Amino acid sequence: MTHGPSDQWGYKPLDRANPTQVYDIHATILHLLGIDHEKLTVRHNGIDRRLTDVHGHVIREILA
Repeated sequence: MTHGPSDQWGYKPLDRANPTQVYDIHATILHLLGIDHEKLTVRHNGIDRRLTDVHGHVIREILA
């Protein structure tokens, strides 16, 4: 599956102002699993971190 246009090699997104990030993919997968990505944290080196950091957004356009 693809989402959005990319260069001729599929290496970089053409929409540089609003590219799809790996954080967005993680947020979308967690949403499909019924997990709120903004509340899911993992403790690493004594700090609670989110898998989607502060950048992840659910990609609603690819959900059926």
